[in-house]
Amino acid sequence: MFVKLYDENPNPREVRKIVDILRDGGIIIYPTDTVYGLGCDITNNKAVDKVARIKGVKIEKANFSFICSDLSHLSDYTRPISNTVFKLMKKNLPGPFTFILEANNNVPKYFKGKKKTVGIRVPANNIIHEIVSELGNPIVSTSIYDEDEILEYTTDPELIYEKYKDIVDAVIDGGYGELVPSTIVDCSQNELVILREGKGVLEF
Repeated sequence: MFVKLYDENPNPREVRKIVDILRDGGIIIYPTDTVYGLGCDITNNKAVDKVARIKGVKIEKANFSFICSDLSHLSDYTRPISNTVFKLMKKNLPGPFTFILEANNNVPKYFKGKKKTVGIRVPANNIIHEIVSELGNPIVSTSIYDEDEILEYTTDPELIYEKYKDIVDAVIDGGYGELVPSTIVDCSQNELVILREGKGVLEF
């Protein structure tokens, strides 16, 4: 399935079709406020396993993040955070950031492995926001960005579709993607550490 959605006003009917695919254990490729992402419903372990296979990594070693529609899901999957970290996230999200937080016991075991942290994303993109809101829980996400690939493959939705159409269940055309990934901020320790400088510049 290849579907065109517009960031300023995603078609609700098409959004529901995508959500049905996710609920059925499907894999989708979708736009964010940075690079295109590959993802599935967090509650479907077979789908998460498939995403890991597509990415060519073992789940327990994968640096997947959770895409949330807002910060209300935080306490579902993370340990309590300080007011300072919460205010920082609130100020910078939605936006091109991945915040690394301490995971709690609700994070699916197959996903957590030996890792004690989880990456949280709330992209400033209405398409994925509407999909996650309609789904009612986060989706597991990883970028299809790969430094070894030809650049157009990671930015042009039609080329992405050509490459992945036999591997995933839906590719959403939300316009050209970017080549700069999100900025990763580790908030799991006492001190904030920027692990990767990406598109986002933190406001304190």
